Amino acid sequence: MAEQNNAANNNVEKDINQLLKVRREKFKDLQDRGKDPFVITKYDVTHHSMEIKDKFEELEGKTVTIAGRMMSKRVMGKASFCHVQDIQGTMQSYVARDSIGEEDYADFKKMDIGDIVGIKGEVFLTKTGEISIHAQEVTLLSKSLQVLPEKFHGLTNTDIRYRQRYTDLIMNQDVKDTFIKRSKIISSIRRYLDAKGFLEVETPMLVSNAGGAAARPFETHYNALDEDVKLRISLELYLKRLIVGGLERVYEIGRVFRNEGLDTRHNPEFTLMELYQAYTDYNGMMDLTEDMFRHVAQEVCGTTVVPYGDVMIDLGTPFKRITMIDAVKEYAGVDFDAIKDTVEAKKIADEKGVHYEARHEKGDILNLFFEEFVEEHLVQPTFVMDHPVEISPLTKRKPDKPDYVERFELFITGREMCNAYSELNDPIDQRERFKAQEAALAAGDEEANTTDEDFMNALEIGMPPTGGIGYGIDRLVMLLTNQPAIRDVLLFPTMKSLDK
Repeated sequence: MAEQNNAANNNVEKDINQLLKVRREKFKDLQDRGKDPFVITKYDVTHHSMEIKDKFEELEGKTVTIAGRMMSKRVMGKASFCHVQDIQGTMQSYVARDSIGEEDYADFKKMDIGDIVGIKGEVFLTKTGEISIHAQEVTLLSKSLQVLPEKFHGLTNTDIRYRQRYTDLIMNQDVKDTFIKRSKIISSIRRYLDAKGFLEVETPMLVSNAGGAAARPFETHYNALDEDVKLRISLELYLKRLIVGGLERVYEIGRVFRNEGLDTRHNPEFTLMELYQAYTDYNGMMDLTEDMFRHVAQEVCGTTVVPYGDVMIDLGTPFKRITMIDAVKEYAGVDFDAIKDTVEAKKIADEKGVHYEARHEKGDILNLFFEEFVEEHLVQPTFVMDHPVEISPLTKRKPDKPDYVERFELFITGREMCNAYSELNDPIDQRERFKAQEAALAAGDEEANTTDEDFMNALEIGMPPTGGIGYGIDRLVMLLTNQPAIRDVLLFPTMKSLDK
C-alpha cells in the first residue's frame, strides 16, 4: 500500500511539474509576441460581482468592466464561459469569438485557471437565469505560473492553509468572509468608542519594562542605544500614564507579544484592545462591555444571538454576574470564605487533586480552583468578579474585603474574553504589590512583573479613580465568526519554520 501511495504521489508530482512547464511556455510565448501581461500597470474597474447582481435591473444591457481571478473556464468551440472571482464573489462571463475577435479569442482559450483577467462587456441574463457579462474585451492582467488546488475539494490541508493564506483566501470563500467580518468588527468597536468620547492613541511596542500582564516577554537588543529591550506584553502602563496626563478616555488596538505556547486560544502575537476611563470603576467597565458586545454583534451580524459550535450565544440578555468565590462554591463545592489561611487552602487543594506550587498562597489556590472546576461551564456571557489580591497586582482592593480586588473577567464559551479593574491609583500600595511581584519572580515565576519606576512616578503625580479593561480582539472575532481556533481568525498565524 505504501508503495502504491508513493507511486501515486510521484505521478501527481510529475503531472504538476508538466503543468508548470506548460504555463511558463505560455508566458514565454506572450512575451515573444509583445503581450507580456506584467507590463500592464492599471485597469479601470467599474463594478464588482455582487454589485452587478444586486443592481441587475439597473445595469442590464449596460457596459461594465470587472477584474479578478479566473476560477473556471468552459470552452465550446466558437464560444466559451468563464467565472471570474473578485472580492465580492464570482461573475460569469460569456466569451464569443465573434465578439472579441479571432486573435483575442485564441489567446483567451490559452488562459489558465488562476490567471487574473479584466473583462469588459454588457450585463445580461443567460437562458439558465444566471446574471453574466457578454464580453467585448478580455485582458490578461497577470499570468499565474502556479497551479491552484483542485477546485472541487478546495484547500483543506490546514498547515498549507495557514502558511499560504493567499491561496486559502482564493479557494475558500468562507475564509475570505471571516476576515472581511474581522475588519468590520474592529471598525464597529472604533465607531462605538469614538461616539463615547474615547481617544484612540498609540503607545510603544519596544519597552524597557514589559509590565501590565502576567506573561513572559520576548527580548531583543537595540543596537543604536546598546540596550536590551522587550516587546510589550500589554498596553496598560502607558495608557495609564495618559490618564495621569489628563486624557480622561483613551483606548488602543494593537499587537502585543507573549513568549508562550500555541494552542486553539493562544498565539505569541495577537491583537489586544485596552481602554481606560477616568472617574469610573469596574462596574462602569461591566456596563460598557456588555453594551459594546451587544452593539458590535447587532451591527456586524445583524443579531445579538450568534451561533458558536452547537450552541447559540445570547448577547442580548443581561450578562450574568457572579463573584469568583461564589462561582467556585457553585461548581466545586468549596467555600473559600470559610477557609482561614493558605495552609488550610493547600489542604483542601490536596483533597480535591488541585496541583499548586509551594509559593502559592490562598488567593492563588482559589484561582486554581476556578480554572479547574468553573471556566468550562461559563458558556453564556458571565462576568466573574472580585478576584484575590495575589493574582491582581494592579487592581484596587475592595474596601470591605481587602484580600480581594475590584476586578472582573468576562467568560463566553468557557473562554476569557476580557479582563478589567478598578485601577489601583495608590502609589504606596502599588509599590508594595510590585515588591510582591518581584519576590514571585525571584521564586521562579517567569510571568511576574517588575517595578516600573517611571510608572510609579506617574502614580505619585496622581491618577484619578479609573476603570480599565483589556479585550482579546481575536477571541471576540472567533465568537462572532463561529471559528474554533485563533489561527482561523489571524491572517498570518505563527508557524514553525519549515527549515526546522
